[in-house]
Amino acid sequence: MSTLLVISGSPARTSRTAPLAGHLARRLSLSGFDVEHLDLRGLPPDALLEADTDHPEVRRALEAVAAATGVVVATPVYKAAYTGLLKAFLDLLPQDGLAGKTVLPLATGGTIAHLLSIDYALRPVLSALAARHVVGGVFLLDRTIEARGTDAVDLAPEAEQRLFEAVDAFIDALPTGGPVLAAA
Repeated sequence: MSTLLVISGSPARTSRTAPLAGHLARRLSLSGFDVEHLDLRGLPPDALLEADTDHPEVRRALEAVAAATGVVVATPVYKAAYTGLLKAFLDLLPQDGLAGKTVLPLATGGTIAHLLSIDYALRPVLSALAARHVVGGVFLLDRTIEARGTDAVDLAPEAEQRLFEAVDAFIDALPTGGPVLAAA
């Protein structure tokens, strides 16, 4: 069975991205995957910004990436790119930190103008970290996501369909494959 890691790179307490990532992690675990949700906002800021890879919490986060077969990287889009919090974490990974892994980029934002941020900002970094396969990402508008807690969201029907089509492609691309995750 594949071990999956869902990373949330939102620094905001009122994020829609973090609950969306938690929701996705919960749905994947209900489908039989061993899933961990890593909310980067919970890492110690000093250790993260000082690149203290010996800090126990940072080390655990890096070990979770190393152990995962598949990684979902979820981020809000700020100024046409992924967040600085996500960048600080990705910078701690070794140059081949995503080697052998299937990766699904997931971005949220306030305007369709940020749609290409996955392809122009995030995908090159994920590829540079030697991901085995970066599947087609999904961008969801903030207005299509209503957070209902730390791991629950209501999605507009079109957004939910697009998200779970991307997740199905991600699952199919995993080295061992897995069950198809149908929309609720």
